[in-house]
Amino acid sequence: MARFGHSKITDATGRHVEGFHPDRRSLLSLGVGAALSATGLHPAQAQHYPARPIQVLVPFAGGSASDVITRILLNRMSTSLGQAFVVDNRPGAGGNIGTAAAAHAAADGYTLLMSTSGPLAANKSLYKELPYEPLKDLAPIGLFAALPNVVVINSRLPPKSLRELIEYAKEHPRELNYGTVGVGSSQHLAAAYFEQLTGTEITHVPYRNIAAYTPDFIAGQVPLGFQLLPNVIGLIRNGDARPLAVASDKRMTALPDVPTAAEAGLKDYESAAWLALLAPANTDKTVIDKLYKAMVEAVNDPKVRALFVEQGAEPLVMDPQGLKNFMTLEAAKWATIIKKIGLEPM
Repeated sequence: MARFGHSKITDATGRHVEGFHPDRRSLLSLGVGAALSATGLHPAQAQHYPARPIQVLVPFAGGSASDVITRILLNRMSTSLGQAFVVDNRPGAGGNIGTAAAAHAAADGYTLLMSTSGPLAANKSLYKELPYEPLKDLAPIGLFAALPNVVVINSRLPPKSLRELIEYAKEHPRELNYGTVGVGSSQHLAAAYFEQLTGTEITHVPYRNIAAYTPDFIAGQVPLGFQLLPNVIGLIRNGDARPLAVASDKRMTALPDVPTAAEAGLKDYESAAWLALLAPANTDKTVIDKLYKAMVEAVNDPKVRALFVEQGAEPLVMDPQGLKNFMTLEAAKWATIIKKIGLEPM
């Protein structure tokens, strides 16, 4: 799971981007720019790109956290590029189906991918075989947002703090149910990592999607979650959910009064998803550069940043080469954690 530490990421103007940043080890190898092979569009076509609408595959369901935030980004990018983006949701297999479809699409700049830390890093250790190779079959464009996991509990349950939750879980081993959108999801890994660090035993209840999980959370049948904020921000606002801690080294802009896990007494508990744009391998560098520039302009737009924060995401920018290096480091990091918590490949 992405670990976010104290190093800095800057935007295209060189300003420090507040929020959640890759740890010091990750940033040691991050560079600027990308040397991507150009075997897609003819050079003349690339210069006039884009000449028609661009399809973006999102390997998760419509209305999911990553889907909503991606649409905010693409809406602003369309203004810069003068063409519409058409989102094609292709969920399934932990994001592998949609990611594979994009990886094997034509490298002409008209089929892109928005994917996350799961399909791009963790799934290499969660699945015995993947129908794509992230670093070989995809050309990074840039990373644009991070979503830390938030520990939430049904507001009718006794625990009022993370320490009290840990004590409650120890007093009621295996009785406390937590919901996720499936085995190997960000929520599942965050919960398993929590169990490992705290010595607690809680029960996993997987759902097909957040819409199916939410009623059971409200009813108290599955009263615990290690959720991305967009999935539970409505529950927090209406009082159904109590946020106990953010799994990051910094407090979230959208939840300034909620402590980090370390502030709440649990050191080293950091877990977050990150969102990135990619293209099929061998997409022309001119196309990649145009898309990256439009992405940076979108993320730096105050209105877009405000909408990201409203949805529970922290805006940031990482360039193509930086994202490529980060994906390599993240895959190794996920592999270590997944092995430590004893998850067998599916």
